[in-house]
Order: sequence, then C-alpha cells, then structure tokens
Amino acid sequence: MTRGTALHANISPSRYNWIGTSAGISGLGFNYTVRQHDAGVELYIDRGKEASAENERIFDQLLAARESIEEVFGEPLDWQRLEGKRALRIKKQIDLGGYRDEATWPAAYEAMIDAMTRLEKALKPHIRKLRT
Repeated sequence: MTRGTALHANISPSRYNWIGTSAGISGLGFNYTVRQHDAGVELYIDRGKEASAENERIFDQLLAARESIEEVFGEPLDWQRLEGKRALRIKKQIDLGGYRDEATWPAAYEAMIDAMTRLEKALKPHIRKLRT
C-alpha cells in the first residue's frame, strides 16, 4: 500500500466529486477529484471574487518553475487556465477508472495517493515562495 500524505487525513467526503484541503495559502487547494471513469489530483487556484488577476499571477509564478516542478513530480502535469473562469489549476489526470469502475478502485486509489504525494512534494517549496 502507498504511504501517501496526511494532507487529507481529517477530511470527510461530501456530496461533491472532489475533496480538498488548503495548500497553505488562502485560495490554493490540493484536491482529489473523481469522475465517472477517471480521477485526478490538482492544485486549484481560486482566491475569490475579483481575484482573477491575482489567480493568474500565482499561476504564472508557478508556471515559471514548471521544469523544476515537473522534474520533482516525475512526469508532465496539465497546466490549465480554465478559459472563461476565474480559477486555474495544475492537474494530473488518472485514467485507471472512476466511481463507476468499482473493479479498478484499489489501483485508482493507490495511483491517486501516489500522485498527490508527489504533487505536494513538487509544489510546496514553490508555494512557500509565492508573492501573494
């Protein structure tokens, strides 16, 4: 079993398809997402109403360190500006199944924990340096 991260240890699921916790700065969250046939982990950036420019600035600061972040993560990430929305995200999609694929839940679960552990490790040093 994957050792993982304690980020989400005390968080219970809700009616949404995601579960998240703070990345240490208001408006930045480490989230697990689960859809019908896939899952993922992400850093979601949304500092609130009227904060689109600030969200972009944070995203761009992280994007400037993309090579270093992806090197620590161990593979490419999906850097999404989410056109038409104020939020942005840095995501790793996991195509091992979703909530409708019960037979693959154990493999998807392990892959999600592994990806979240690596995402936190790759992003935390850069998040600490953000100018917010």
